[in-house]
Amino acid sequence: MKKSVLIAVLAVFGLTSTASAQEFVYFGVKGGVNFSNMTSDGFEDENSRTGFHLGLLSEIPVGDRFSIQPEVLYSTQGTEAFSNRYGQGEYKLDYIHVPVLAKVYLIDGLSLEVGPSFNFLVEEEYELIAGEGFAVIDTEAGSTFEFGGALGASYKFNNGFFASARYTRGFTDAFDSENWDEDAVNNNGIQLGVGLMF
Repeated sequence: MKKSVLIAVLAVFGLTSTASAQEFVYFGVKGGVNFSNMTSDGFEDENSRTGFHLGLLSEIPVGDRFSIQPEVLYSTQGTEAFSNRYGQGEYKLDYIHVPVLAKVYLIDGLSLEVGPSFNFLVEEEYELIAGEGFAVIDTEAGSTFEFGGALGASYKFNNGFFASARYTRGFTDAFDSENWDEDAVNNNGIQLGVGLMF
């Protein structure tokens, strides 16, 4: 799995270095808050998990108002859907997200972003709180790879700072079918972030 993540990262920055001979290529850092959830017909009560995302990105202009924006982000996701008579549970899934977005500028600074995201699971655990008790359980129900998508908008200021808002969704099952026999489970959430382009 670590090899898959490394290959994805190298592919993203290989694309960036290839394009650098044609146009100015911008590099940047970004981070922010996640409000994520997991939806399924098998969940009776879903509550979102608040997490974060942090990572690197580049912007490759291919026209006056069109760019390609690959990113590599560490993203913490999950849900608090597992509430029952025994206690409150929080299921945590941490991913390396590799979105490759098409970016269209509507006016100077303001852009729409949409594209696929290739997500690699790097950490998974279930926290259970029952009365005064607390337990952390390592699980292996999550699928190691998720194919998803992202749709959002961003505004970039003249000094390179930018703010973004994005909806993300996993299109493939977040749980491995061999370890989870219930209905399909999909990640989804909102990412609010800020960053700086160099």
